[in-house]
Amino acid sequence: MAKRKEDTPPPGSPAWMATFSDLMNLLLCFFVLLFSMSTVDEAKYNELVAAMNNTFSIFNAGATSIGEGILISNGVSQLNELDKYINSTGKLDDGDVSEEQIEHFQGSSQEQLEQYEEQMESLNLQANEEMAEAIEEVVAENNMYDQIEIGFTAQYVQLTMKGALLFDSGSADLKPESMEVLAKVATILEKYSQGEVEIAGHTDNVPISSSRFADNEELSSARALSVFYYLIENSSLDPVELKHSGMGQRLPIADNSTEAGRSRNRRVEIRILNPA
Repeated sequence: MAKRKEDTPPPGSPAWMATFSDLMNLLLCFFVLLFSMSTVDEAKYNELVAAMNNTFSIFNAGATSIGEGILISNGVSQLNELDKYINSTGKLDDGDVSEEQIEHFQGSSQEQLEQYEEQMESLNLQANEEMAEAIEEVVAENNMYDQIEIGFTAQYVQLTMKGALLFDSGSADLKPESMEVLAKVATILEKYSQGEVEIAGHTDNVPISSSRFADNEELSSARALSVFYYLIENSSLDPVELKHSGMGQRLPIADNSTEAGRSRNRRVEIRILNPA
């Protein structure tokens, strides 16, 4: 008895696949139709674009893509309009954004900036306090409490030396007995300074006029310069990081009407600034 031939499937894709493909096409057309019929609140969209542009400096040409956008609505003409599109991008003019929007977004950025600055100031203050305490220990170990005062802010740590310790009255020449103190100050600066160091000379308000110095401004500048030269010649500090200035009588820290106050005002301040 002859064997029955097995049924072979017809050539091509299965019938169910054609039905499935038709269904997918219909669904795609349906969603495209829904999208084309949907509406966008253009006022809110323009406000969003303007706000984002003001904050992040993004381009504004995309705002027209809802209607007659250069690169979207014009289809095949987009390549011809490419130069026009590129030229139309960029930051909005001031007149395109309302003052209320600018104030709102600038206010948010300003608030974040202020919070960041407060955090950084707090960290700097804590770091400078720790440095000041370490320097005070060195000063105490060397019995220099009556010669050097330590202070600090969030921007610097300050070493203050009395003018009588360093100079004779009306002079900018360093006294021999001041060299030991300055040598220890140089060691402190070498260990703790990581940025700029400022040297400022100060005087009292008693007028001075001599063959060498015309007034207190020149005297204070010369004294700061003397300390500057000493540090340059007797330490490994980078001269580029050292600054010197004379403040004269402009920044008193005590009452100039008393001898004790004038003595405090005659001083040299060295500030270890926070590294940049």
